[in-house]
Amino acid sequence: MPQGYVKVTDLPQVIPVFPLDGALLLPRGQLPLNIFEPRYLNMVDDAMAGERVIGMIQTVGGQRARPDLANIGCIGRVTAYSETSDGRYLVTLTGVARFRVIAELPVQTPYRQVQVDYEPFHEDLKPSPEDFAFDREHFLEALKAYLARRALDVDWATAEAAPEEALVNSLSMALPFDPAEKQALLEADSLVDRRKALTALLQIDAADPSDGAPPAVQ
Repeated sequence: MPQGYVKVTDLPQVIPVFPLDGALLLPRGQLPLNIFEPRYLNMVDDAMAGERVIGMIQTVGGQRARPDLANIGCIGRVTAYSETSDGRYLVTLTGVARFRVIAELPVQTPYRQVQVDYEPFHEDLKPSPEDFAFDREHFLEALKAYLARRALDVDWATAEAAPEEALVNSLSMALPFDPAEKQALLEADSLVDRRKALTALLQIDAADPSDGAPPAVQ
């Protein structure tokens, strides 16, 4: 079991959160982060001194300085950490489980903290079962059309051999979908549902007749 978490009660019920629109973390996925804002440097310091966990979450509008948080995010554990000569932190979060926000807490820390519930997503703690109905050829055709339109590429040998969960989740995290689409992928009930949603997004984008392609992956 990644990071030793066997059941949701093993996870902290109050966590720091990093609101970052367009960034998606999924269970067992890896998200590299370049941390430079003082409040989030503080957050990483505290996380490294404690349980090494941070919740990734998007926002849903509200006041510009303090936008409302989405209802669902994903907790990750810091599995790689380094500090640059100019004081930035380069960290990698490995996704553990999604959570639902119960309440944001009034705290003295410069970063935000929330009380969370993992129970709706307890299945996240174990790899998704193999889906024997997965039509990889159809999925990769949709991916090829999407990438061609955006002048992007992937390692096709890896895409053809990767387990379904690793393939679907890594593409969901890496491809440049807008924040609402990222949130929909996050909230998909199951891996099959996420794969279907991802395939639909790929096909819709590839069929878009507009000339200008959106920005490529950062």
